Amino acid sequence: MRLLVQRVSSARVEVDGQLVGASGAGFLVLAGFASDDTLEKVEFLADKCVNLRVFEDEAGKMNRSLLDTGGELLVVSQFTLYGDASRGRRPDFTAAARPETALPLYEALLAAFRRRGVRTASGKFGAEMRVTPVNEGPVTILLEK
Repeated sequence: MRLLVQRVSSARVEVDGQLVGASGAGFLVLAGFASDDTLEKVEFLADKCVNLRVFEDEAGKMNRSLLDTGGELLVVSQFTLYGDASRGRRPDFTAAARPETALPLYEALLAAFRRRGVRTASGKFGAEMRVTPVNEGPVTILLEK
């Protein structure tokens, strides 16, 4: 499982020109799943994400978490995080979970964030989406388990 976490002042996602999800200050999380991912990995990375200390404290140091700041999440599924371009010019996506495996994991991830008390918006699984982040920093961290 891979989470590409971007610190944002806001983010939004549209499908067919319609807004389907938006968040204020917090994280845009692009989530990719592998075929061997488990609910234990989902819980581990959800906890890691909301406790990641990349927001500034009073001294200007990155020392506060999403939970500390009351930030929000926009979570978008993105199987291309498992694209392997080590050979040739066309990425190989065979490491990415099939939709029937990835969808329940994606839904479990959204539920895990919400159980931790974080306002969580989402994209539409499997759809062609237009994602618009307003990056802060920029700060981008790859979490993987």
